[in-house]
Amino acid sequence: EEAILKNTEACKQLGQMTRTSLGPNGMNKLVINHLGRLFVTSDAATIVRELEVEHPAAKMMCMAAEMQEQEVGDGSNFVVTFAGELLTQAEHLLRMGVHPSEIILGYNKALAKALELLPTLTSYTVANPRDELQLTRALRSVLASKHYG
Repeated sequence: EEAILKNTEACKQLGQMTRTSLGPNGMNKLVINHLGRLFVTSDAATIVRELEVEHPAAKMMCMAAEMQEQEVGDGSNFVVTFAGELLTQAEHLLRMGVHPSEIILGYNKALAKALELLPTLTSYTVANPRDELQLTRALRSVLASKHYG
């Protein structure tokens, strides 16, 4: 159980590090890599790529953020922050004596419910993909965090 809690703690710290960078009003971080190169970014994929993460469980979160960035191009902050928060809640349950398999079962039930509800939770739908105004409205929040220079 102690090993589980140590893994959880390492991942929680990574999630807490990226939490304030999440969203359209996320704050930038100043990251100095092992070569002394400076990065100012709010992108979790860049943050975790430049950090020297050694803990195996935390490295898995870094890999998840990088895969999210490669596959979707966005959402790496959400992946790291959400995983960190799930593990924070799991730690509370573990300390209460809940068995890890029961926590996993609960998270799987939550996943099934989320997959059931997500299609009904659209906030905006682009009716005409050729309409520049509709596309601008739909993409504004996504592109706001991707400004360079």
